[in-house]
Amino acid sequence: MAKNYYEITLALAGICQAAHLVQQLAHQGQCQPEALNVSLRSVIDLNPGSTLAVFGNDEANLRLGLETLMAVLNSQGMGAELTRYTLSLMVLERKLSGNKSALDTLAQRISQLDRQLAHYELGSETITSAMAAIYVDVVSPLGPRIQVTGSPAVLQNPLLQSRVRATLLAGIRAAVLWQQMGGGRFQLMLSRQRLLREAKTILSRLSPAY
Repeated sequence: MAKNYYEITLALAGICQAAHLVQQLAHQGQCQPEALNVSLRSVIDLNPGSTLAVFGNDEANLRLGLETLMAVLNSQGMGAELTRYTLSLMVLERKLSGNKSALDTLAQRISQLDRQLAHYELGSETITSAMAAIYVDVVSPLGPRIQVTGSPAVLQNPLLQSRVRATLLAGIRAAVLWQQMGGGRFQLMLSRQRLLREAKTILSRLSPAY
């Protein structure tokens, strides 16, 4: 069956967006709030109608991820750190997908977030901490653990630690989606130009960012 590179590129942009947000949080203690909101919300929708629906049904919600994806594929200016986060999320997702018990626990824990979301905002400390706990309890122990580097002062802040872990959970969500759409790590080498073209086409449709 022919692969749908539009869907694959959207999911890959979701991984790259989470990776970039983790980098921003770890170094600066803050990140683009709209992009973070999109990534965190993607965790909650376990039965989306489409790949784009996972990211709020708007290509513009993945602008940061698409730009990051192009930079990673072009090896331009993003450094090894972002590539390492992106690849590490893919490796960890493979460990998760091979563990049915962990997958069942993950789905159960995520479904419980709905009850909390009736009382708390998505970006609240309560929801962020709950997502971080899911990552720490269910995903991270599967290994290899993702080593996040950044400002020591930032990384010692418990609230920011939770934000980073919640964002890594969003990256895992995107990596699961990427595999479901037919993605694979070999594509990053063998279909680089195809993925670049697709990302460039999507970005060309978006209005300029101000």
